Amino acid sequence: MALKPRIAESPHVRLLDLKSKPFFIVASVEVGNTTTKCILTATNMDTGRTHIINKVVRMTRDVRPPKKGEVVFGRTLTGVELTRESIAELVRNTLIESLEKASLDIKTDLHFVVRSTGVVAGFDSPEEVGEFIRALAEGCLIAGVPPKNMTPPMSISNIPKKFQKYSKLEKVIFDGAVAGVVPPIGSTGVEIVANEMEGELATAGIKEAAKLTDVDFRNPCISIDFGTTLDGRVTSPDLPYAKTIGNFCGYAGAIPDAIIRGSKIVDSRLGTALEVFEGEKPPSFLTLKMKAKVIEEYAKRVHELIVIEKVPEDRKRYGSVPVSSEGAKEVGVTLIGCDVGVNGSDMGKLSAIGMEICKTHGLQIVYAVIDEVMAGVVCRLVKVAKEESMIFEDTTIGITGRAGITGNKPKLILKCLEEMNIAPKIDERVVFVDDGLARGAAVMARCMNSLGTPQNPLGGRHGGKCILGQRVQLQNK
Repeated sequence: MALKPRIAESPHVRLLDLKSKPFFIVASVEVGNTTTKCILTATNMDTGRTHIINKVVRMTRDVRPPKKGEVVFGRTLTGVELTRESIAELVRNTLIESLEKASLDIKTDLHFVVRSTGVVAGFDSPEEVGEFIRALAEGCLIAGVPPKNMTPPMSISNIPKKFQKYSKLEKVIFDGAVAGVVPPIGSTGVEIVANEMEGELATAGIKEAAKLTDVDFRNPCISIDFGTTLDGRVTSPDLPYAKTIGNFCGYAGAIPDAIIRGSKIVDSRLGTALEVFEGEKPPSFLTLKMKAKVIEEYAKRVHELIVIEKVPEDRKRYGSVPVSSEGAKEVGVTLIGCDVGVNGSDMGKLSAIGMEICKTHGLQIVYAVIDEVMAGVVCRLVKVAKEESMIFEDTTIGITGRAGITGNKPKLILKCLEEMNIAPKIDERVVFVDDGLARGAAVMARCMNSLGTPQNPLGGRHGGKCILGQRVQLQNK
């Protein structure tokens, strides 16, 4: 029987319903290496179901250049310079455009904003990401977002009246756990990987989106986010809160980007696979069958350049992402990394292979090779988690991000995981989610406001009940 990918897709929600029903509206603002997004989500507090209202996507490379006197404090993977002021303006414009397109008022209709960044390659340490987050906050403020809509409420009276009856703030406070998982913070308070927040949001978003499928994606689970950089988590089965026992870091979408740059179809420095394949049909079954051997041979050559392993303890940066291996060891977290050479030293070789494929076989075969490569990356990451004894009998797997869910990747990933014998009926244990990070922002906003849906829980263990009672007991201690 053929494996069936579980792909979470949100139904449409009408503007009239947004205004009349108890929809908690959240803006997820993310400045990534490739794209800058504002995605509006609306969660119906009666059902716990989250809908995507709209999304505005801009290319981060189009951020305005630094003005005289501005301090460059970071760069994207492709070297685009960023200043606090330029990021704030980019965020402001993207956020305002998103609200205007939705015919919503930024001050009265928007209930919360969550900010995150995937631009971590240009930083020297995980701590420096804080400066970027502050720049994102400035952009939200100059767009007109009230400060109270970006921080947890001090009391239930600070929550909009129509949501107060849904809030459990008088029973439990926000203690840092999002969707039933506590973040891995060492004794120094330093994050062990620079894009930890992205992994946290992606995990929460996949948990929420899985509610639209028949996959119970609660703890223990593996979440993998294939944006330009790699992030995600491996969680334990502990109750009431799962521990983060693994973190992913390094390159993800940057791999197909490097391959496609060799084709000369896109800019050799700033071009992305997203530009080429968005809206493009995947290779036909006949093409895949006729060129199977060629695709396999090229995928094998690419994988010889990709390093996937438990991050060595002496590394301060892996796949260009700042990491704290000592901090990870201290809190019992295994870092699993994906690199191309050492911190991208072999990216040029990927581009050379891309050029060869395109010249000899055409763009459709480049597409097929990328699908095969990224499916293999997923399986190699999961294999390391398995070797490190981080997969439990009821572990589920969630994939999000452009380099993990497009084209034929879901089918290839399921086929590969089935061959690994992780679990029977593997397609019932894997879910593919679009906009996992934005959905996670909606979940985080609800967690900060203690807006729970016990009848449709996100926290707790696979197949189990809501953990609200256990949380109350824990906090009362």
